[in-house]
Amino acid sequence: MDQRNPYAPPTAAVSDKDDEVGQLAGRGQRFGAALVDGLIGLVLAIPVMFLLGTFEYLKARRPLPLSLLIATSGLGFLAFALVHFYFLKANGQTVGKKVIGIRIVDMDDEVPNVWRILGLRVLPISIAAAVPVVGQLLPLVDVLFIFRQDRRCVHDLIAGTRVVRAT
Repeated sequence: MDQRNPYAPPTAAVSDKDDEVGQLAGRGQRFGAALVDGLIGLVLAIPVMFLLGTFEYLKARRPLPLSLLIATSGLGFLAFALVHFYFLKANGQTVGKKVIGIRIVDMDDEVPNVWRILGLRVLPISIAAAVPVVGQLLPLVDVLFIFRQDRRCVHDLIAGTRVVRAT
């Protein structure tokens, strides 16, 4: 006769997704990678902004003309793509993610197509950030999503990606 106790706790082995193939990158790791990438972007952006005359508008506290805003944003996106393309294609990493030891994966723990990363993770947030007033808030809202349990920002949700520790 089977004497199972109906009130006993389950005995099945249960593990969190974090313990499996791709352990989620820590918030500090993601911040560090973003900081490295941001510094690289700043080094590239300052000469471009100087050459395009962006600083003249900023010093005069005048809004940028739409054509200058589009040119600056477009060149910024192009510079990002050129600097990070190789590592994004090879391992799902930007230079900052490579330095910190994390990478971008899809929900199956595979490296996403580089065009998916650029077109769905980077481009929508870049375009939205250029929108006056609301664009100033969106990047903040985007990164604040990292405090959710799954640590996925808005750009991760759009692209169907997550950031894990590189092995």
